[in-house]
Amino acid sequence: MGSFSIWHWLIVLVIVILVFGTKKLKNIGSDLGGAVKGFKDGMKDGSTPPDASGTTPPSAPPTQVSATTSDKTTIDVEAKQKH
Repeated sequence: MGSFSIWHWLIVLVIVILVFGTKKLKNIGSDLGGAVKGFKDGMKDGSTPPDASGTTPPSAPPTQVSATTSDKTTIDVEAKQKH
């Protein structure tokens, strides 16, 4: 009486498919699989020492460079090249 039979689970599955639709369930499944894979990769990367992996960490994002004159005004280099 406490456990569900296979027929109960099939009825629940049919109701879930009718409510959400197969496309939405497929998207949820692929998102969940990607999250699990990313978590496993993160756990694997965190357990190895940085020297043993053979990869270098990603570099910092590029910063915007601007030239300044002696009176401390900022000159936009790209705008100056357009004129």
